[in-house]
Amino acid sequence: MEDLFPHIWQFHLTAGALALTVALTSVWAERRRLRRVNLDAVGFMPWTVIYMVTFIAACVFLGLAAREWFAA
Repeated sequence: MEDLFPHIWQFHLTAGALALTVALTSVWAERRRLRRVNLDAVGFMPWTVIYMVTFIAACVFLGLAAREWFAA
């Protein structure tokens, strides 16, 4: 990790951005599932749970990155 990210805030920023991307993708997938034409084609992914977990992770990682960036 030291070679790839010279500062720990860069790692937290990357992880937060990745978690935020997954959260936004799950919001899109949930909206798509709710607006489906065939009501019998239900899906099996818990998009709301995935959104909540990844959004909380994104908030934590981005908060850590901001705190470490301002402290540097």
